[in-house]
Order: sequence, then structure tokens, then C-alpha cells
Amino acid sequence: MLQIAVRVKPGSKQPGISVEDGTVVLRVRERAVEGAANAACVKALAEALGVAPAHVLLLHGARGREKRFAIEGIEETLARRRLGLRV
Repeated sequence: MLQIAVRVKPGSKQPGISVEDGTVVLRVRERAVEGAANAACVKALAEALGVAPAHVLLLHGARGREKRFAIEGIEETLARRRLGLRV
């Protein structure tokens, strides 16, 4: 199971995934209210990685901007390439 650390920016005008200083930054439109931003993060990561949302699990950081996700069904090199990280 692959683990990915992500910095989340909820309430962003332009959602998307980027890499800033070696960190995956995930921008979502949803605000951090009642788990809406977390759900949007799971969906965005699943789409970016080409896996089902059920294969993306939030491990740590449910109430903060720094989060750690577990991803099933994808190899690390492929995931890093799809996120724009160094392989």
C-alpha cells in the first residue's frame, strides 16, 4: 500500500494538484466543513491516480491541512509520475 503526504488548500478558486518544493499540494473548491474538503481530496486523488475512490484512504490529518493518504491498486513509480513527482 502506497502512502502519500499532501498539503490541502480548501476553498480554492482553481482546484488542482501541483508539486511545490517537493510537496504534493491539492487545491479543492470545497471548504473544510463537515468533511467536504476531505471527500473532495479523496475524489481528486483517485481521479489523478486513475484508481477508484474506494482505494484512497485518509490515514492522518482529517482536521488539518497536512494529510497522509494510503492508496491501493497503483505502483509507486506510476503514482509519482501521475502526480508530477520525481521518479
